[in-house]
Amino acid sequence: MSKSSSVRPLDGIRVIELGQLLAGPFTGALLGYFGAEVIKIEPPECGDPIRGWREVQDGTSLWWHSLARNKKSVTLDLKTEKGRSIAEQLISKADVVIENFRPGVMEKWGLGPSRFSDSNPGLVYARISGFGQTGPYSHKPGYASVCEGISGFRYVNGHAGEAPVRPNLSIGDTIAGIHTALGIALSLFERERSGTGQIVDTALYEAMFNLMEGVVPEFSGAGVVREPSGSTVTGIVPTNTYKCGDGKFVVIGGNGDSIFRRLMTAAGRPDMAADERMADNAGRVIHEVEIDVALSKWCLSVDSEQILSILEGERVPAGPIYSVEDMFNDEHFKARGMFEQVEINGKPLAIPAILPKLVKTPGRTDWPGPGLGDHNHEVLSEVLGLSEDAISALSNEDII
Repeated sequence: MSKSSSVRPLDGIRVIELGQLLAGPFTGALLGYFGAEVIKIEPPECGDPIRGWREVQDGTSLWWHSLARNKKSVTLDLKTEKGRSIAEQLISKADVVIENFRPGVMEKWGLGPSRFSDSNPGLVYARISGFGQTGPYSHKPGYASVCEGISGFRYVNGHAGEAPVRPNLSIGDTIAGIHTALGIALSLFERERSGTGQIVDTALYEAMFNLMEGVVPEFSGAGVVREPSGSTVTGIVPTNTYKCGDGKFVVIGGNGDSIFRRLMTAAGRPDMAADERMADNAGRVIHEVEIDVALSKWCLSVDSEQILSILEGERVPAGPIYSVEDMFNDEHFKARGMFEQVEINGKPLAIPAILPKLVKTPGRTDWPGPGLGDHNHEVLSEVLGLSEDAISALSNEDII
């Protein structure tokens, strides 16, 4: 995708991304999409491991081209004094730093937030870890799977008495990245008033904890522990996934009072639509099994497309369960610009658009994930003013 001259919200903001895998890099991808100059620092020998994860073509994972879009790749050996010195210089000239190392690593390298309190007081220093920078668990390793579990998120997923189910995604990393990007944006906004930056401390388990809706007050106020509920949602009826006559599944949300009446009439059960016992959600919760049996029987007797057509006509929220192939074939996804095309080694590759949609200053993909160290010369010469000889010396010493 070619560059455009249209203004974006984060134009002029420089971000140094230190970290790898998903949470930190996804934060950087969000900021870069909306205009920030994101300089990603990678180890010279192999770069970010995601370069080699999952589906790999021509030596690079397809995921990388999406996750590292709009970023400038600079290689630095942070295990060396010279590498850390260059990183320090880059951070001193940045608005934001993102790091997702184990707490204490940046301090061990002399690159912690306190190092820049005088040289760069406006710096927004975003830190992502499993359990946060403080507290008795801060030292523990915290991959997304572990943090999703302790956050309470995994507990409510699946069926009673069975092992909790995980989505086939590293959702904890992605949710933490979204929270971190929000924290950075809020901190930059506050910096306009105070002139100083601050630390953004994101814990993966806390980002997932933030999704837990009414779980905490319901336990505190009523002693209720929300349990796993299969494909339903506790206390809201009907909202479920139903198998249709063609073997496909549809999601139906009929939990509004008037919606429920229209749904049951469409399903051939006007008696249930008119049943006063089911007139409100509290009554429907009591009769949940009866309602789900009726809807399951109806869906199994009709193909999914017909079910969805009928319910659309009745203004009942319903939809299919899509695979990625289904998304690619859907006219609404295309009309909303959910796929962007880049070119990799002369071949087209679709990558997902990044949300949210801003009507006046939209984000965009300028280039796909770069090759390892592609921007060494540009960044070291233009940002730090290093000479050709100095850059060559760093390369010969394997610093970059």
